[in-house]
Amino acid sequence: MTSPFSLFRFLSWMISVFFQAIKSFLVLNGLLPPPHFLQSQTVSIRQPDVSVPTSPFPLLHIPYLPLGRIIDFMEPKTLVSLSFCSQKSHSVIKTQRRAPFDGRFCVSEFHRNVSFRTFRNRDCVFSVCDCSCLSSSEKSNYVKMNGQYVPVHVHSVDGYLVSRWENTTDGLGIVTDYVSDLFNIDVSEVCVSKDAINIIEWAIIRQKTPLEIVTVCGVTSSEEELIYILRDCKTSSQIEIRSYAPPNFRFSEKFRKIDFLYILYGQWVTLDNLLTMDGIDIVLGYSDLSDSDLNLFLKHWLAGGCPRLKYLNAGIHSVNILQVLAGLLHNAVYVENSRNYTSPSGYTSILSDGYDIQRSDGVTATVHYQPPRTFVIAVWPEAAHNYN
Repeated sequence: MTSPFSLFRFLSWMISVFFQAIKSFLVLNGLLPPPHFLQSQTVSIRQPDVSVPTSPFPLLHIPYLPLGRIIDFMEPKTLVSLSFCSQKSHSVIKTQRRAPFDGRFCVSEFHRNVSFRTFRNRDCVFSVCDCSCLSSSEKSNYVKMNGQYVPVHVHSVDGYLVSRWENTTDGLGIVTDYVSDLFNIDVSEVCVSKDAINIIEWAIIRQKTPLEIVTVCGVTSSEEELIYILRDCKTSSQIEIRSYAPPNFRFSEKFRKIDFLYILYGQWVTLDNLLTMDGIDIVLGYSDLSDSDLNLFLKHWLAGGCPRLKYLNAGIHSVNILQVLAGLLHNAVYVENSRNYTSPSGYTSILSDGYDIQRSDGVTATVHYQPPRTFVIAVWPEAAHNYN
């Protein structure tokens, strides 16, 4: 039988190994030297507050069980950097990491990086930039990916690797493949601005797992791109359109099934569009929907339309709530008390001075307008929060 003292010594050793390993990364990162500072930059040099090991800690020599736990505690960006130190470090990370990642694996053509993204945060892992940004006086280190040596440096603030390419689109693809293979993970989300259709199709074709989220950024999307995203794009849950639509754009077809639809510039969204949306969360910014449009939509919902809807948030400049509830006040109960509501995708609203209306099947929704630009329909009960 193992004595309590032996167990205590083992746990103490595990804790010691963990902190020694963390300190050792200060040395291991020396294999990828920090970026060369330009003359205009100032570097402060002082003695460290704690002692630094004079030789690297033999991290890869410790047993696999504690090593796996140490690797699970490390940030993805640190593991990517460490994976380039040797073939063994790459193999150990690829085979020993078991902990789930915090967030979805996102490839962003707009930001030129790969990251793990949650509802509130985006933690960059590896990025790409144009090699023309590299000055002739700036030194660079090299790593090998896809059979070629690629110049890299460490981001001076956030600590992730930045790679340099003549063609950043090709570079983003190679970086994506590298990180995806290292962590045995498929792409969950893509963020695009230029050449949106080709990049989305590339992400879909490269893997068996369907994309969960597509986000479109930039200034203005083409009509072809918007129709593809709203009608043809094969994602399993979420579309975010953060770009402008072309002037006079109209979408006359039926929306495909989209769990969460976010349209930042929603001036083009009509009542007919709203009636054909099959979504759980719908968020429309800068909407031009009228009081009569909202009234007809509420009557549509009360009659059983949009049965999956849990949350509608429309940014409308002016709403007359009594006009919105015209013909429905007999079925409306005014609720003065404030209530917090969280949508399935994680959006939160404080509902005060709202009206509760009830469908024939007993399902209740709160209709609320908060000046200057927030009109909300929230369907009870709240669904479980399911956005990582």
